[in-house]
Amino acid sequence: MRTVLAFTYAPLFFFTYAGGAAWLLGSGQSPWWLLPLLVAAIGTSCLAERILPYEPVWNRDHGDTLRDIAHALVNEGANIVSILAIPTIAALLPATGLWPVAQPYVLQLGLAILIADFGITLAHYASHKSPWLWRLHAPHHSVERMYGFNGLMKHPLHQAIEMLVGLSPLLLMGLPQNVAWGLAAAVSVQLMLQHSNVDMRIGILRYVWAIAPAHRFHHIRSAAQGDVNFGLFTSFWDVMLGTARFSGIPIRAGDIGIAGRPDYPRGYAAQLAEPFAGR
Repeated sequence: MRTVLAFTYAPLFFFTYAGGAAWLLGSGQSPWWLLPLLVAAIGTSCLAERILPYEPVWNRDHGDTLRDIAHALVNEGANIVSILAIPTIAALLPATGLWPVAQPYVLQLGLAILIADFGITLAHYASHKSPWLWRLHAPHHSVERMYGFNGLMKHPLHQAIEMLVGLSPLLLMGLPQNVAWGLAAAVSVQLMLQHSNVDMRIGILRYVWAIAPAHRFHHIRSAAQGDVNFGLFTSFWDVMLGTARFSGIPIRAGDIGIAGRPDYPRGYAAQLAEPFAGR
C-alpha cells in the first residue's frame, strides 16, 4: 500500500485538486468553491505526510505553524483580491484579442500555466541573483523543514513581484477571469507538491515536473549548491538556464535554510520587516 501511495500520490493530488478546480470553473461553477477545495488539498497533504513521510522530523511543529498559517492566509487573500481586480485592470489595458477564448477551458488553462511558468521561473531566478530581490525572497528560504503548507509561505511583496512578472503577459493577451482562478488554484496545488514531505516516487517525471524530489535541492542551505531548480511547474527553463539538478545526496533535516543566518527572524511580523532592516 505504501509503495502504491508513493508512486500515485503526486499525480492523484494534482489532478484531483488542480483538475477539480478546472472542472468546476470550466462547467461554470462559482470560483468560491475553490476555497473548500484548497482546504481539502491542505488537509490531504498533511494526512499523506503523516502516512508516508520523507523526513519524519519535518512533521513536527518547529514553532512555525502559526507563522506559516499567517503567511498562507495573507498570500491567498492577496491572490483573491488580485483576481477580482482583473476586469478593472483589463479595462485599462489595450485589447489585443490574442487570448484563445474559443478553445476549451482546459486548453486555455494549460496555456496560462505554461506562460506563467516562464515568467515566474525567471522572477524566481532573478530573486537569487539580485540582492534586493533576495532580501524579499529570503523568508521563504528561512524554513527549517519542508512540508506542503510552507509552499504558501512567502513575503507578500515578493509574491506580488512574481505575480506581476508571471501574469503581465497573460493580462496583455486578455486572460479571462475564470482562467485566472484556475491558474491560481493550480499554482497553490503545485506549491504544496513542491514542498511536500511525502516520500513520493515519480520516476522519469522528475526530469520534467518541478515537484518535491527535485525542488528539495533548491532549499539546500548553501547558496552555491541551492541555486538550482527554480521552475514552478516544469524543469524546462532550468534546463535552458543550466540550473537543473535531478539527483544527489538526499536532503535531510539540517540541510535546508540560509547559510550564515541562524538568527533569521522566525515570527511573521519580523519576517515582513527583515528585508528592510538594513543588514
